[in-house]
Amino acid sequence: MSQQASSSNLEKMAALKENAKRNDYSILVTGATGFIGKKLTDRLANTGYKVTAMSRSKYPDKDSVRYVEADALDFGTLTNAFKGIETAFYLLHSMEGSKKEWEQFADREKTQAQNFLKAAENAGVKRIIYLGGLVNESLELSKHMRSRHEVGQILASGTIPVTELRASVIVGAEGGSYAMLRYLVERLPLMVCPRWVKSTTQPIAVDNVVDYLVGVMKNPITAGKIFEIGGPDRMTYEQLMRLYSSIINRNLNIIQIPFLTPRLSSYWIDLVTPVKASLARPLVDSLVHDSYVKDNSIEEVVPIKLKHMTESITEARAEAKAFKPIEKQPEEKTSYKVNQKVLLVSLIAMAIIGSTYYWMDDRTDVWEPLWLLGSLIWYGAIIFAISFVRQKARLGYLIGGVLAWITLAFWLFDNFYVVFEMSLVATEPNLDVTIRNFIGAAIAGLAIFSSHNVFHKVRIYQARGKPIKESAGAEVPTASRPVYGTDFS
Repeated sequence: MSQQASSSNLEKMAALKENAKRNDYSILVTGATGFIGKKLTDRLANTGYKVTAMSRSKYPDKDSVRYVEADALDFGTLTNAFKGIETAFYLLHSMEGSKKEWEQFADREKTQAQNFLKAAENAGVKRIIYLGGLVNESLELSKHMRSRHEVGQILASGTIPVTELRASVIVGAEGGSYAMLRYLVERLPLMVCPRWVKSTTQPIAVDNVVDYLVGVMKNPITAGKIFEIGGPDRMTYEQLMRLYSSIINRNLNIIQIPFLTPRLSSYWIDLVTPVKASLARPLVDSLVHDSYVKDNSIEEVVPIKLKHMTESITEARAEAKAFKPIEKQPEEKTSYKVNQKVLLVSLIAMAIIGSTYYWMDDRTDVWEPLWLLGSLIWYGAIIFAISFVRQKARLGYLIGGVLAWITLAFWLFDNFYVVFEMSLVATEPNLDVTIRNFIGAAIAGLAIFSSHNVFHKVRIYQARGKPIKESAGAEVPTASRPVYGTDFS
C-alpha cells in the first residue's frame, strides 16, 4: 500500500512536470527582480514555460512572464499572486533596510514564510522550492543563518512538499558575495582581513544554482527533500580573493587581524563596496564558519556540468562590463556624475591652494615641524580621497567630506582676525593670504556639498561600475596567487 501511494505521488509529480508548460503561468517565482529570481525567471521563460513573477513593485508583462505586485509581509496581497499556481519558488530575503528593520529581520523572515505557506495552501499549490543557506547545524549559527534555517522549517511544516536547496557563496555579477569579492580586490591593494577569510567555502556559479532550481522542479523525486549544492572547487574566501586578483593580474597583500568582528567588517565593506552594511553583515556571518557540501546526493538526481571558479568569475566580469550606466534619476537636481566631478575638482583645487602656504605666505609658522607634519597628513588624505572617489567608493566621499569640513574650519580660523583682530591658526596673515583663505573656504564648501550629495546616492551607481582592466603585463608575485589543490580552470 505504501509503495502504491509512493508510486501515485510520483505519477502526480510527473504530471505536474508535464503540465507546467501547458498550464499558463502555473509557476510562481518570488523575488523575481532580485539576483537569483531574475535569472530563474528568464531561464524558465526562455525554455518554454509561462511564469508568474512576483515583486513588491509592478512591472510590465513581457513574453511568457506575467508580473504580479505582492508583498509577503502583507498576507492580503498574496491571494492574487497565487491564483492558478502549482509550483512556487521561494527566493525571499529580509536582510536589507533601515537599522530598525535589520534588528527585526528574523521576525520579518518568519512572517514572510508563514504568510507564504498559508497563501500557498489556500491556493492549492502542489510544490514549493526554497533556496536557503548552507549551514553546519552542529555549530552555533549566526542570527542570519539560523533565520534562513528556520524559514526552511516553516515552509516544510505545512502540507505542501518542499524541496530545499542549500548553497554557500553564489558567484554572479549582481550578487552581494561577488560584489564584496570584486570591489575589495579591485580597490584595495593592501587588505586588512579578519579571521573569517580562512573559513572554507564551496562557491557556486549563479547559472549552476538556476540549473539546480529548474532541475529539481523537473524531477518529482526531489519533492520533500533537502539538497546541498556547491561548485567543484572547495576553497577559503582568502583563496577566492587571490584567485580573482590572479585573474586580473593584480598584486594582493593580505594582513589578518583577530579583532575585526563581523559588525566592524560589515561597516568597512559598506564604505569600500556597493554592498550595504545591512546586507554585508549576514554575508559575513555566513562566512564565519566553514560551509561546504557534505552530501553530494543532488549530483545523482540532477546531473549538471558545474563551472569552476575561474570560469565563473570571468563570466561575471564579462556580464558586469555589459551593464548599462545608470542615468540621472528624475528626482535628482544634479546628477551623480556632476557631483563626482565637482568633488574631484574641489579636492584638487584645495591641494593647489594649500600649497600656496609655502610660496605666498610670509609667516615663519608654516615651516615649523608640527605644521609640516599636519600638511603631509592633509595631502596624504586628499590623495587617498581622490583615489577612492575615482573608484566610486563611499569611503572616498566620506574622507573627502570630512577633510573639506576640517579645511573649511582651518581657513576660516586663519581669517578670524578679520572680525576679531586675531588668527586662531598662526600669526596674522597678509591681505593676499586672507583673500586666498576666503577663496579656499568657498571651494571647501563646494566639496562639502558635493560629497554629501554623492555619499547617499553612490551605491546604485557604483554597483554598475565597469570592472578594472586586466593587467596582462603585470607579474603577480607567487605569494599573491591562490593556493589550492583542485582545478579552477
